[in-house]
Amino acid sequence: MTRLLSRYGTGAPGWAILGALFVLCGALLLPAPPAALAETPLDLEAGGRVTDTVGALGRRRSQVEAALARLADRRVQLYVTYVRDFSGRAAHDWADATADRNGLGPHDVLLAIATNPRQFAVSAAQDSGFRAEQLAQVASVAIGPALKEHDWAGAAIGAADGYRSVLAGQPVRPPVIVPGRTDPGGSGLLPGDRRFWIPVACGTLLILAGLYLRGRRARHRPAPPPPDPPLVATTTPPGLARMAQPLTPLPELDAEAAAGLVGTDDAVRTSAEELPFALAQLGEDAVRPFAEAVAYARTELDAAFRLRQRLDDAPVRDDDFRRHALDEICSRCTSANRRLDAEAAAFDRLRDLTAQAALVLDRAEAAARSLAPRIDTAQYALASVAGRCTPAALAPADGYPAEARDRLAFAEAAFAEAHTALAEGEPERAAVSVRAAEGALSQARTLATAALRHAYELGGAARRMASALVDAEAAAAEAPAGPGARLLDAARREAACERIDPRAVLRRIDEAAAALDGTGPDTDPARSARARARAGRAVLAARGEVAGARDFVTTHRGAVGSRARTRLAEAERLLSLARPPDGSLPPSAEADAERAGELARTARRLAARDVGAYDAAEPPGRALGGALLGGIVLAGLLPATFGGGATRGRLAARED
Repeated sequence: MTRLLSRYGTGAPGWAILGALFVLCGALLLPAPPAALAETPLDLEAGGRVTDTVGALGRRRSQVEAALARLADRRVQLYVTYVRDFSGRAAHDWADATADRNGLGPHDVLLAIATNPRQFAVSAAQDSGFRAEQLAQVASVAIGPALKEHDWAGAAIGAADGYRSVLAGQPVRPPVIVPGRTDPGGSGLLPGDRRFWIPVACGTLLILAGLYLRGRRARHRPAPPPPDPPLVATTTPPGLARMAQPLTPLPELDAEAAAGLVGTDDAVRTSAEELPFALAQLGEDAVRPFAEAVAYARTELDAAFRLRQRLDDAPVRDDDFRRHALDEICSRCTSANRRLDAEAAAFDRLRDLTAQAALVLDRAEAAARSLAPRIDTAQYALASVAGRCTPAALAPADGYPAEARDRLAFAEAAFAEAHTALAEGEPERAAVSVRAAEGALSQARTLATAALRHAYELGGAARRMASALVDAEAAAAEAPAGPGARLLDAARREAACERIDPRAVLRRIDEAAAALDGTGPDTDPARSARARARAGRAVLAARGEVAGARDFVTTHRGAVGSRARTRLAEAERLLSLARPPDGSLPPSAEADAERAGELARTARRLAARDVGAYDAAEPPGRALGGALLGGIVLAGLLPATFGGGATRGRLAARED
């Protein structure tokens, strides 16, 4: 109204304006029709998590705010809004529209309650980390019963405590119900109530009269200079104004996405490594929810890696597109971490390493004793093929037995520390050492298995060379000239050498055969049979390349960056296309397998470069250096465990 007087105070009769305003205030004294009480999606209060437009909470507002604060300690913000009704909209549509209007993110949940029809809806992002069944359980157990008894505060408290229980892996409990007013906002000092509007109208009339008299005195004063324009237009809705934040520069956003990929990949790998130990301790049924959490996190991470690969394959100059893709990568990583973080406390309670330290220590020591002969077997297997293979062929796994022994030595040192801690009556310190030993044993087993597999693959590639040469010779008989024939001649000469790289030679033979078959008729049955055989060999070769790159990244992840991990993730995706779960060979199997093998070799090369740079910057010292390089221990030399980025180092906090 101030803006109205300042606009018309000099050009319209003042008393006429005041008369019109008296009429307006009189109209306000009339009861408001029911439709006037309907609430459109509104702006939440900027200073808190509760927006009560109908006075539903009364003196219990502090209880609700305390419950929301307890939930915020779990890194989830619950916002609660009370309105008269949802303006004729569906409850979920209203809640989603309000959440969007206020820019709520994946860490935010909105509980919208309409008091007149006793309806409610929960708006949570798809990547919130809550499963649909968890949200439904909280709604049916903790929110619905309270609203049935008009306990408006109890519904919010029940929701907050219910979500805390879900995040902690505990059952959701119904709230203690305190029945409240049947229809807050329908009576009392609220819009439409004369006890509210009569004093408000009288006060408004007095203020208007004062403004009118002041306007008359100021008529002939010179107009002040216009103020500087605000940074955010005054017409911008409050929810949008809160979103008007400066954009992160693209280079910083790119670095943030890369760090998110590395950190999330580490969290997923660490969580997956601990699952077998929990499985041996507790059984499949107990571990199933945590395996599902790891699977969900891996799905989100795979999607993020796919986006990163697309950006790398076809760099775009459109900054908006690139920003959107990087934001999506960060969001996927956040979702994966939140799901693992949500299960971390329940995982700790289930394993209870502090109370079970002695038992878990005995099992880990037994696993270590059985692992030592396996490492010796892996070293012998590599030595058995060394006489027929070049150093380049042996190089990918040549150092694995020594690294496995380093991890085993670290585990044995952790065993000794755990025994000391138990003898001194410090089970928490023993639990930290036992967990570190488990991580080292897992990587020692991975390294020994990788060495054995590499030796087996070299021998298998050497055996498959004979059938590949037969197929290539048959193709050459049909097309004796051309580039394919020259490639085949070169492959024959390489295969005749005393020491070879069987996998590389086999790959070149099949490349020559593919070039030769490319000149033959498409309907030739013999040519089709050779193509299927080549596809099968390509899938086997790609499987070995991908597994080798995966093992290297897993056991050296303390140094490996996002580029190598991205290539590995894409190689794994293409390999799954080349060899679906049903075991068939689709038409694109050979091309997908070859691309997967190429990406896996690139990933291994990039990862080795990262490890070389890490060694140059911080030379590792045998056992401890291997544990740092493998990501077994984090900053402070304390172990990584099941969980996302916010919880995987929690044993360090417990130790402190």
